Amino acid sequence: MDEKRNDLPERSFQFALRVVKLCQFLNEKPGVPRTLANQLLRSGTSIGANIEEGQGSQSEADFLSKYSIACKEARETHYWLQLIAASGIIPEDRLKELLVECNDLIAILTTICKKLKEKRK
Repeated sequence: MDEKRNDLPERSFQFALRVVKLCQFLNEKPGVPRTLANQLLRSGTSIGANIEEGQGSQSEADFLSKYSIACKEARETHYWLQLIAASGIIPEDRLKELLVECNDLIAILTTICKKLKEKRK
């Protein structure tokens, strides 16, 4: 679990960077893509920000809180990515790697949070 925690800040940063680039592309389009880009940008970059905050947490409870928020943000990000694909704004095959990485982040964060909750019982 510690190895995943140490790798997670970098993975979430690289994910956020890819989200930023995708949002820059979406912002070049008028209307709905811009609105979705704003939502995606907020949630997609929040994952890594909360993980970083968790890394500097003052307590186990604080750590769990930040990682739980990161997990929720990852789920929201996955939603926006699916919506962008389903609406045809960007074909799903072009978003596949981002969707897979988002699912991986959700799985890792869920596992870490579950283990910490079990440990605290």
